[in-house]
Amino acid sequence: MKMSGLDWTAFVLVMVGALNWGLVGFFDWNLVDAVFGMGGTITRIIYALVGLSALWSIWHMSKM
Repeated sequence: MKMSGLDWTAFVLVMVGALNWGLVGFFDWNLVDAVFGMGGTITRIIYALVGLSALWSIWHMSKM
């Protein structure tokens, strides 16, 4: 099945979220906070987009 632009965007954001959680778990270092500032509006938007991407991926995979 060919992936659309939205699918690729969701995939990349889910991978960013997964890598961020891995860094937090292994090294107690939050990449998103380091890049965009701790607790800022942009950080919250990034986290929200990662969460929506995960939901999109779950829904998309359930259709396969």
